[in-house]
Amino acid sequence: MHSFGYRANAVLTFALTILALMCAIASFSDNFNFPSPSAEIQIVGFNGFKKKPHGNDEVSLTMNITADLQSLFTWNTKQLFIFVAAEYETPQNSLNQVSLWDAIILAKEHAKFLDSDQEQVSFCRSGKQSSR
Repeated sequence: MHSFGYRANAVLTFALTILALMCAIASFSDNFNFPSPSAEIQIVGFNGFKKKPHGNDEVSLTMNITADLQSLFTWNTKQLFIFVAAEYETPQNSLNQVSLWDAIILAKEHAKFLDSDQEQVSFCRSGKQSSR
């Protein structure tokens, strides 16, 4: 007859071996996933440019966003954070980035969408007063 310690050791070793095997299979299965997301952003209207005090510039625009991100959801994806950013150069900085729009998608069913006639999006650029 085997002792309690020997039996517990055998059960735990077997359980950990099965768990490690399941983790390896899950990791290996992700190699066969080939996501093909698609997105299209269209600027519908340029609503205005304002020169603000203290050197800030404000641009307002309207855009349509169409995306199909369902292929990005796998067994291990809990949520997607997506955003639209604008990049531009200034004499002071070679790269400036401004977030225009963002969203969090929590389910695969919501990963295919058309965000039509998006509300006006405004962003500001901080800078020195210029002589325009």
